[in-house]
Parts: sequence; structure tokens; C-alpha cells
Amino acid sequence: MADVTYLSLMLGVGLTFLASLCCIYAALVLLSPPPIDALPSEKKYRSATSPKTPQDLPDIRTTPTANVDLSIVIPAFNEVPRLPSMLDSTIKHLSKPAYKSRSREIVIVDDGSSDQTTDTALNLAEKYKSWDIRVITLETNIGKGGAVRHGMLYSRGRRLLMVDADGASRFEDLEVLWKEMDRIAPNDEPAVVVGSRAHLVKTEVVVKRSVLRNMAMYALHLTLRLVGVGHINDTQCGFKLFTREAARAIFPIQHLKGWIFDVEIILLAKQLQIPVAEVPINWSEIPESKLRLMRDSLFMFRDLLILRANQLTGRWTVPKKLKAQ
Repeated sequence: MADVTYLSLMLGVGLTFLASLCCIYAALVLLSPPPIDALPSEKKYRSATSPKTPQDLPDIRTTPTANVDLSIVIPAFNEVPRLPSMLDSTIKHLSKPAYKSRSREIVIVDDGSSDQTTDTALNLAEKYKSWDIRVITLETNIGKGGAVRHGMLYSRGRRLLMVDADGASRFEDLEVLWKEMDRIAPNDEPAVVVGSRAHLVKTEVVVKRSVLRNMAMYALHLTLRLVGVGHINDTQCGFKLFTREAARAIFPIQHLKGWIFDVEIILLAKQLQIPVAEVPINWSEIPESKLRLMRDSLFMFRDLLILRANQLTGRWTVPKKLKAQ
């Protein structure tokens, strides 16, 4: 009788455990973001030469050869106030004699803005008509990570720079990233260089932040070490340079669309054995940040859990073909 009771108990525990695993897996499936698929209209761009008639965009997945030296990808959500000054500083730097020979394009991705971001971008394209400024408009707001991914997938550069529209990073520091890329990828093999604000941690730039914001920053850094990207001190800086081969390997298999997408990018690079270098850059706190501290911090931690859970369960994997390359 005792044996039967024991077996019944063990069976009940086993079934409860199995049911719990099924519930957790079902929750993971429901909480995981769906595949990011571009709509037909989002595979086209407008520019100063074609402001009314959208033109087809090249797809990096089917176009291995670059047509320009540098693509600058700018995700923009409700950026009417800040985009003009940011673009002005970008063009001012690239117009210097030392860099004029570098062919380039500027890809502005309007992430479903509710203001006139697309119109502002097209007006700027007209203002700087001699520059190749392409404006892509996403039909709905999908998040910064999704906008960056979209811009990267439809860019033509030999090297591709993602940069925030708020102007927090000094654009002149592109040359610091460029020099480091020359060092680690002299033949433009797969590589990533990330701008870092880690050297500013004990300076007034960070010290003057609110206590809550700094606590969230340290908690995030601790979590990132547990996730597996502790080798990079600053994953969240919006100033990163990719070779075309690195972009072709990483961005098609990116899943996260929100603020924490940078972590997935660096983790994918690590899994693909793509070298990632980190270099210090200048940076300044910009008022009216789009980041809502409490809400977005919770979303970021949720997305980190979803990222690791999907990778550990094998739902999100790096294709073996890419690993071999």
C-alpha cells in the first residue's frame, strides 16, 4: 500500500512538473515577438530626386557587393525637433576634405512616427540635394531595434553605421570607430566596432543623472553579464559600425525590436564568432529622452529573459551555415 501511495505521489509530481514546463513554454511562445516582415511599401524609399515616387531598395541579403563606402542608418521616431541639427553635424563632418573621397548614403528610417518626421527628412534631403539621402517610412511603429534592422537590411554600404537621431554621440567619433575597424578587419571581413560610454561612468555626465536611472544602469550591467555579453562594457550606446559581411550575417536573424536589441546583436556576433571591438567616444545627455525609465526598463528585462529562453530552448538558433562561414 505504501509503495502504491509513493508511486502515485511521484506520478503526480512528475505530471505537475511537466504541466508547468508546458505552461512556461506556451508563455514563452506567446510573449516572443513574431518574425519581422517588411511590407511592400517599406521596401521602397523616397529622396530629393524622387520625393513623390518611391524607388525600390536593394536587399543586403541578396546583394553581397557594396555600392558605397559608408551607409549611415538613422532610426527616427517623432524626431522633427532633433533630426535637422543631427543631420547638419553629420554632413558638416563628412564634408571635410579628409573624408570627401568616401562615398556614402544616409538612410533615415521613420519608425511609424505620429509627427512630420518623414516630411522633415524629405525637406532635409532637398536641402542637401547633392547628398544621397534616402527616406524609408515604416507603416507602424515597431521599435528602435526593428527600425535599425530595416535600415541595415536595405543599405548599400561597405561599412554600415547605426547612429541615433538625437545627436547624443559626436559624429566626429566615427573616425575612431573607422580606425579600429581598419585594425580588426583590414579586408572588411565580418566585424563590429561599438562606441562606448563606459569611460564616462565616474564623470559628471553620469553622476548628474538621477539615482534611479543610475541604479537601473548598474542592474542592467549585472544582468548582461549573466546573459553572456559581459565582455562589452556598454552595449546600449547608439553608435555602432558594421562591415557589410557582419551586417549580412547578423541582422537577418535578429528577433528583438525594442530598446534591448543591441544585446541580441552583440550576442549573435559572439555566437557567429564575429569579433566585436569597443572604443571610447564622446557623448552627452540629451533632454527629452524617448526612454521611459521604469516602463522601458521592465520591458528590457522581460526581453532579455525572452531572448535567453528562446536561445536555450533552441527556438532561436544561429544557422549552422553562418557559423561555418
